[in-house]
Amino acid sequence: MSRRTPRHNTVLNRIPGGRDGRRMLLVSIIDKIGTGLWAGCTVLYFTYVSGLGLGQVGLLMTISGGVGIAGAPLAGRLADRFPLVRIIVGAQLMRGAALLALLTTDNFLLLTLYSALGALPDRAGSVLIKLYAARLAGSDRVRYQAIQRTTVNIGWSIGGLGAAAALATGSSRAYGLLLIGNVVTYLVIAVLTLRCAEPPAPSRIAATSTAADDRAAVAPTTPWRDRTFLAYTATDAALFLDDTILQVAIPLWIVHATAAPVGLAPLLLVLNTVLVVLFQVPLARFGATAKAARRLLVPLAGLFVVGTLALAASAAGGRALAITALVVAVIALTFAEIVHATSSWELSVALAPAEAQGAYLGVHGLAQSTQRFAGPLLVTGVMAAGALAWPLLGLGLVAAGAAQHRLIRDRIPKPSLSVAPVTVSEH
Repeated sequence: MSRRTPRHNTVLNRIPGGRDGRRMLLVSIIDKIGTGLWAGCTVLYFTYVSGLGLGQVGLLMTISGGVGIAGAPLAGRLADRFPLVRIIVGAQLMRGAALLALLTTDNFLLLTLYSALGALPDRAGSVLIKLYAARLAGSDRVRYQAIQRTTVNIGWSIGGLGAAAALATGSSRAYGLLLIGNVVTYLVIAVLTLRCAEPPAPSRIAATSTAADDRAAVAPTTPWRDRTFLAYTATDAALFLDDTILQVAIPLWIVHATAAPVGLAPLLLVLNTVLVVLFQVPLARFGATAKAARRLLVPLAGLFVVGTLALAASAAGGRALAITALVVAVIALTFAEIVHATSSWELSVALAPAEAQGAYLGVHGLAQSTQRFAGPLLVTGVMAAGALAWPLLGLGLVAAGAAQHRLIRDRIPKPSLSVAPVTVSEH
């Protein structure tokens, strides 16, 4: 027994950020358990409980998704001016309040308003956690983000299984109970977040290091005037498209264009989750510096080519070819997802001046939000064009990666300066 305790503590202490880092990881997994409970039945709730028509549900989701895009830059700007922990807690409580308000009405306009208000802090969440990791974990920020992403996938899976079990009862009350369950998780994580220490913010530290000074010399402190960073964000929005391809396009492609069985779709999503859980943390070491993160854009291009070619091939033959090609596509695109996540985490922080870190990461958050909003329309258009459109999309993603690789070349800090100047010791 005496031998096991030190080993256990050693494993826990390997998580960057010490006790606060571990606590924030717990916040992430509980958050995604709640999200998993609700996300899978959101549309069904509006249909069967609120009584909205198909067109109304689509319009509601579109409007709330569009409003949510503003959440990331707004949160980033606030994080440069106010304590980060308080902003995270406020966002969590706002998400819970907006969701709980859905139970009070069946009116379409009010449901749309509440959904939009909930989308703002929901889209802000990933930026705020990323900022917390950058400030708390210091040089280990990429590893911390990799661990955090692994816990997110685990939490999402647990929540999804819980939702499936509840909906299997066939009771309309299950939708309301799942909604309330998600609200409860927001309250729990708000309490846990309040127990986390506030990490020092570079924007509030006088006389920051030479690294910050060097980066400020080539980067405006307002991201909206930084053309290089805006171009980087635009190319990153394109590279985030792997998410929509995996979550939206492949299930639809299986049904409408291949001979693969429909039941393969959820199995491929499970494969995606398992690969992320197994490889996100081990592969994070290949993007631990800005220079290394930029190099990852090269294999990323190759993975996009393989994935899109495999999708095209899946529609070219019978059942066996379709299944094999789809598995290859999901493996390639999942590793593209892992590699791009690692690269994007490091580069978005390294390209941001320390004194405007929150504002810059908030603007970068537009990349993922925009992709989530516009991505489904783009990939459904690709599917409508036929199998040969997939390789063309792959070439487009390669071009986006090549453009990003070139445009950030002169903004990459020297290896010794790529680490954020602020670190927090473990408690």
